[in-house]
Amino acid sequence: MLVLLPPSEGKAASGRGAPLKVEGLSLPGLTEARQAVLDELVELCAGDEGKAREVLGLSEGLRGEVAKNTELRTAGARPAGEIYTGVLYDALGLATLEPAAKKRAAKSLLVFSGLWGAVRVTDRIPSYRCSMGVKLPGLGALNAYWRAPMAEVMPQAAGDGLVLDLRSSAYASAWKPKGEVVGRTATVRVLQSQMVNGVEKRSVVSHFNKATKGRIVRDLLQTGAAPADPDELVGVLRDLGYAVEAEAPAKAGKAWQLDVIVTEIH
Repeated sequence: MLVLLPPSEGKAASGRGAPLKVEGLSLPGLTEARQAVLDELVELCAGDEGKAREVLGLSEGLRGEVAKNTELRTAGARPAGEIYTGVLYDALGLATLEPAAKKRAAKSLLVFSGLWGAVRVTDRIPSYRCSMGVKLPGLGALNAYWRAPMAEVMPQAAGDGLVLDLRSSAYASAWKPKGEVVGRTATVRVLQSQMVNGVEKRSVVSHFNKATKGRIVRDLLQTGAAPADPDELVGVLRDLGYAVEAEAPAKAGKAWQLDVIVTEIH
C-alpha cells in the first residue's frame, strides 16, 4: 500500500543535525528536478524580499519565511515526518506510533511537496516555504513543472498494490495515476453530516477532512491492515468503525472515490 499525503503549510523548525543532501532523498529520479527548484528558490529569496514574498504568496508578517529559504542548503535537517505539522499530521501522530507501525509508515507514506516533488517521512529535510501553487519566475508553475519527472518515478513507487490518495487538489495535479495504477487507486472525501430541520445536510469541512484522513492513516498503520485494492479498503475501514460509502468507477481509467461520513471528531 502506498499512501499519498499533502504537506502542511506550517512546518516545525529545522534541526541541528547535518544539512540537506538532495542526492540522498528517496525517489532519486527526482534529484535533478529537486536541485533546479532548490537553486531557483534560494536565489529568489536571497534577492529582493518583496518580490520573493509576492511569488511565494507570503504576507509581511511571514517575511521570516523568505530568510529561512535562503539557508536551505546549510540549515540542519530533520525527518520529514517531524517537519510537517498541522491538523492531518497531529491526527496521524507519527511520533507515537508503535515500532512496527513506524516501519510501515516509512515504507508506505509519501508526502508531496512543491520543493521536493515527493519525500518519504524518513527523508531528512530542512524547514521551508514553497507550496505547489507557487509560480517561480524561471521554472514556472510548480504543479506543471513536476508532472514530467513525477510521471517517470511514480509508477515504480506505486508498486503493484493499493494507492490511497489523500492529497489536496493542488498536489494531486502534480501526478495523476494512469494506466493500470488508476484502477487500484482510491481517493477519500470526508463529509460532515448534520441534521438541519430534520433533513441531513452533508458538507466538506477542512478540519474534519484533514483530521479524519490523519486518523484513517494512523489506524491503518497501527493495525497493520494491508488492503490489496480499493474494494478491500472499504471493508477494512468499515471494520475499523468508519462510515464509508463507495462505488466502483463506472468506466476504466477512473480512481475509486470513497466518502467517509463523520458527525463530530475530537
